[in-house]
Amino acid sequence: MPPDAPTLRVARRGAVATLTLNRPAVLNALDQTMVGEFLAAARDVAADAGVRAVVLAGSGRAFMAGGDIGSFQRAGGDAPAVIGRLIAPFHETLQVLATMDKPLLASVHGAVAGAGVSLMLAADLAIAADDIAVTLAYTRLGTSADGGASWSLPRVVGLRKAMEIALLSGTYDAAEALRLSLVNRVVPAADLAAETERLADRLADGPTVALGAMKRLLRGSLDRTLPEQLAAEAESFQACAATADFREGVDAFLAKRPARFAGR
Repeated sequence: MPPDAPTLRVARRGAVATLTLNRPAVLNALDQTMVGEFLAAARDVAADAGVRAVVLAGSGRAFMAGGDIGSFQRAGGDAPAVIGRLIAPFHETLQVLATMDKPLLASVHGAVAGAGVSLMLAADLAIAADDIAVTLAYTRLGTSADGGASWSLPRVVGLRKAMEIALLSGTYDAAEALRLSLVNRVVPAADLAAETERLADRLADGPTVALGAMKRLLRGSLDRTLPEQLAAEAESFQACAATADFREGVDAFLAKRPARFAGR
């Protein structure tokens, strides 16, 4: 890869924006340059009203193999400070992507390790090639998780299984990742790009404001009591009812035709 090539590529196809991790020689391991470019790209797509779905992907042989471990070794005694400067923008990126209305789809293949698992779990949906190998791997390095994995993993697989995945750092193939709901669907590796486009288009054609509201309700549900969740649902439903997409959805339902949502 040329030295001036971006470590995070951004591509637009209609209302779908794809953010591709682009350090294939090191399996897209995160470094300081990549997290900076990732944060800038996340802010851009979140603010772009023309984007109605976002895809995360990785170039080369893998989705992402975690942080750049070589840089941690080179840092020596400064490793905590170096890692802190890496984690801060990475975590800000995840917050931007989690709180935007646009649905976030991870399209994963090959190695999915460490922060790659965190990133996959941070997405709203994940589609995987049948060649994935998933491992949280943090304890193999003698560290705990980052990237929100300790928040999302128990919510996805339950506390007991999350403990197993995190403490033992086992490796899970595509079938087991699907069984555990680490991913939503598995497709042949040769079909991943086409199936990702198909699913991303379906999300981009949806009622974007309502999808964002649904994301927030689901993500916040385990932190609320039932009365609090019911109140949040009532407030969210009424807000959605004020959108053009709601009016289109009602009209389409009564006219027995497919809805044509505009994302507003």
